[in-house]
Amino acid sequence: MGAALFLAYAFQTYGLRYTTPGKSAFLTSIYCIITPFLYWVYIKKTPDKFNWIAAVVCVAGIALITFYGDLRLALGDGLTLICGFFFAVHIVVSAKFVKTHDPLVLAMLQFAAVALFTTIGAVFFETAPTQVTSADILSIVFLTVVCTTGCLLFQAFGQKYTPPSQSAVILALESVFGALTSVILLYEILTPRLAVGFALTFFAVLISETKLEFLRKKELL
Repeated sequence: MGAALFLAYAFQTYGLRYTTPGKSAFLTSIYCIITPFLYWVYIKKTPDKFNWIAAVVCVAGIALITFYGDLRLALGDGLTLICGFFFAVHIVVSAKFVKTHDPLVLAMLQFAAVALFTTIGAVFFETAPTQVTSADILSIVFLTVVCTTGCLLFQAFGQKYTPPSQSAVILALESVFGALTSVILLYEILTPRLAVGFALTFFAVLISETKLEFLRKKELL
């Protein structure tokens, strides 16, 4: 679990050096599409028709986000797609061990493993900073407390009182908020092509996670 989470974080972070935060947010969300197919390989659970539809829609969205006239995949986009794959691996592996082990202990162990792997990676691939500013410290604190610990805690408590289908829709909005934040704060240019790609990717996540139950319930009403 720790190794999968470390690889996901590493590829996502390096991918952000070569792509925009908005594209990263949507490309990372492909783990929702990949996970059912990894289950297919791991426990022989065949994906349903909604998983296949979601995969096709997601591929179309990713094509609009990542490929242009020369059909070349940008380095940052490729790294972020690999990140999404390892997030899916993490979910599948976690599903196995969470049934027989204490979730809090698993969380502590996997974060400890991530810290260990990150330290080893930093020794070989990074250069120690000559100075650390207050802005650097604030950024690290924000990423640790808010983006990691806080989000996971709020997610755990929220899912305790929210039906799974509703939780999936809300969690899928992560990619939307990521793109909007990038557009507002970092002035990322949202072209019509990217907007359609983002919409298709988001819709694919909704199909895979909810099986469109919210639409069927609405029809029944």
